[in-house]
Amino acid sequence: MKISLFLGVCLSLAPATTLAKTVEVRMLNNTPAGGPGFVPDLVRIAPGDSVHFIATDSGHNAQSVPGMLPEGAEPFGGEMSRDLTVTFEKSGLYGFRCSPHYFIGMVGLIVVGDTHNETALKQQSQPGMAQESFKNIFQRLDSNAP
Repeated sequence: MKISLFLGVCLSLAPATTLAKTVEVRMLNNTPAGGPGFVPDLVRIAPGDSVHFIATDSGHNAQSVPGMLPEGAEPFGGEMSRDLTVTFEKSGLYGFRCSPHYFIGMVGLIVVGDTHNETALKQQSQPGMAQESFKNIFQRLDSNAP
């Protein structure tokens, strides 16, 4: 009885912990929308969660887009045809790309907690089809669509 009472008191005083989650993003040659891309290309997570970029098809990588990170956040970048896991601690929006397919619009957006830097990211100029891809992703973000 004393042991179970002691254990009960200890457990009730222990801090509640939440497990961080990991979201998978696949790098594909052919997405359901057509052409190379990330699936999903819009990810919503909490601070402390991770994104695992999976090199489903070879010839792709995942890296942050310069100028499309929350202030003070570390840029990230993976090797070609290799998986990459990134843990996000700072709240805000993070733009990411596949470096060889950036110009043709292989980009995505990660929302970590809040969207406080959205206006700044929307003002970033993007090359080629990346501009239109980001525009479409921001429209889905603003309408709360997946």
